[in-house]
Order: sequence, then C-alpha cells, then structure tokens
Amino acid sequence: MNKLQTSTRALGALKDGFVARFKAFVANPKFPCVGAKSAMNRDRMRFGLYDTLSGEEAARTLCEQLADFSGQYPKPGTDPVSYVAMFRDPVANEDEFHRRLWTHLQAMHDIDSASHPWDDAVSADADDAQFSFSIASRAFFVVGLHPHASRLARRAPFPCLVFNFHDQFEAMRQDGRYAKLQDAIRARDVALQGNINPVLARFGEASEAHQYSGRAACDADPVAFLARQAA
Repeated sequence: MNKLQTSTRALGALKDGFVARFKAFVANPKFPCVGAKSAMNRDRMRFGLYDTLSGEEAARTLCEQLADFSGQYPKPGTDPVSYVAMFRDPVANEDEFHRRLWTHLQAMHDIDSASHPWDDAVSADADDAQFSFSIASRAFFVVGLHPHASRLARRAPFPCLVFNFHDQFEAMRQDGRYAKLQDAIRARDVALQGNINPVLARFGEASEAHQYSGRAACDADPVAFLARQAA
C-alpha cells in the first residue's frame, strides 16, 4: 500500500469516527429534532468532514460537495434530507461560532457567486424575512451546531453546519406536515430544556439568517453577510 492509499484510508477512518459521533448525538432519545432523526434513520443524511470553519479551502470544497448533494436531490419530496458539514477545529464559545459561521458562509458565497446566481425563489438580503442562503442557485436553511451552544439541542460534539433544502421546507408547509413536525420538536425541546426554543417560536416572522448560529442574542445583531451578483 502506497502513502496516498494509506493517507486516504486514514482520512476515511477519521471521517467515519466523526460521523459515528454525530449519529450518536442525534440518536440520543432526548434529542428533540425528529426531522434529523428521520433523515438519519432513512439514510437521507449525507456527511462531509472539513478542517476549519471559516477556512477558505473548506469553504471551496463545501461549495463543490453541496452542489453535488443538491444534484442528487432535485426533488427531495417531504421526507427530511440533510447535508452535515463537520469541522475538525474547535471553537472557544458561542460568540466565536457565530462569527465564524458567517465568515464561512460569506466565503462560500464569494466563491459560488462567480458562477451561480442566487436562487430567485428567495431573497439575498440577510435582513429580509424571505432570505435563505443559496449555493449553486439552490436555497438552503442552515442550522449551526457546536459544543458550546446555549440550546442543548444544538450542542453537538464538534462544530457543524447542517444544510436543509428550502424548497423541501416549503413543500412540507404546503401539505401541512411542517406544522406537525414543528409541534413535535417544540414539545421535545420543552422536555429537554424546560422552554421552547425562541428560534422555533419566531420561524417565518423574521429573517431566518438570525436563526442559523442558534445564539439567543443574535436577533439584535446585524448579520455580517453581503450577497454579490454572479459574474
């Protein structure tokens, strides 16, 4: 076995370890997001392992892999499906994660906008109630997870960005499934932490950008993100 094969096998084993830890986090009976549980149990959850949240190389690779993921699910239906980007480098606290999440999404957009326009079904203005993040002209709702999250439901063993198709959420809303899913998550979140996640309580009433990092105080903060026109 040559060095390249050895390195590839080692990286594969490392990723497998991260995936196993993430799946254990979601499989915990107290974990409230039944949508994530469904995606995992139905093998509709895909994973990527990256070095640094806010790193340029990680942003470029994630753009490519998220575009591939989108191509695999042009019409995902209403059974939840997610792409989980896992990061090896730790973050020190919730504020640092919030800043690095937006630095990373900005870097991804700067790369992506050179060849793809924003999904015209959503707004590119992070302060707009119709905003949703876009890669390869496909809108995504992003959920940030990390070990220092104030919400227990977001306290993953390492930093993660979970990408969910915006158009799937819209389809679920139209057939009434989203409201039922949200009610189930709220009830489980109360059982876990004693109160409803304020992010869920506000969903659809303001820009979803303020929900991405999960930080309770982020509603009052401007989001450091600027959309560009595709070249």
